[in-house]
Order: sequence, then structure tokens, then C-alpha cells
Amino acid sequence: MSINRVVISGNLTRDPELRSTPGGMAVLNLGVAVNDRRKNQQTGEWEDYPNFIDCVMFGSRAEAVAKYLAKGTKVAIEGKLRYRSWENQQGEKRSKVEVAVDDLEFMSSRDSASAGSRQAYDAGPAPDLPSDDEIPF
Repeated sequence: MSINRVVISGNLTRDPELRSTPGGMAVLNLGVAVNDRRKNQQTGEWEDYPNFIDCVMFGSRAEAVAKYLAKGTKVAIEGKLRYRSWENQQGEKRSKVEVAVDDLEFMSSRDSASAGSRQAYDAGPAPDLPSDDEIPF
């Protein structure tokens, strides 16, 4: 038995990229920075070390949340790890592990100063995500 669940929270490292597959399914690519705290052995001070995580979200929900996300937005993400490999234009093999997003929660606005006056994040009930059979791996 194996468990493939990931929960992370952090800030978006870039503006999300929304595109569509040839079949018309929406695909939203996100980058999330997640800090790890470690004690510096020389200074004795705690320091943050960033980890940069690629995330991908599919379907109508990806379209719905894309307009509310921007670089710097703090989010919490739950999903599963997914391995992907491809060949680039130069014929080199590439691969990466990314988080396939099942659930995304907004933890801040793009301008935190006006977060109290904004209600733009209330996009209504979350649309259904596609099943694993419908996700183009």
C-alpha cells in the first residue's frame, strides 16, 4: 500500500499560466515557494531556505481560480505527486515531479493591504475536478 498526498502552503512564484489541451481541457500551471527553516551551524540563527514546487490544476475549476491568482498570492494546496517526462526540441529527455492539485485555498490577496475590502475570492462552490481517467498524464 502507498499513499500519495501532498499538502503545502506558500506564495506563488510567478503569475499562473492558463492554457488548454487539444481536447479543450483547461490546464493551470503554478509555481509555489515553500520555506524550510534550518539552524545555521556557524551563526546559530534560524534561516529560511526556499523550495520551489511546480503545481498543475485541471478542468473548469482551474479556469475559475486562475483569474484570482497572481505572483505573490499565498495559497494552501492539497494534491498528489505526479511524475512527468518528455523530450524537448533539442531531443533531450526531461522529467519532473509536480503536484497535481485537488484543492486550492486562498490565504491572501495579491495586495494584502486591500484584502479586507476585497471579496473577489468568493467564486461560489468549487466546480467538480476531472477524475484520474480524464487527466492527461
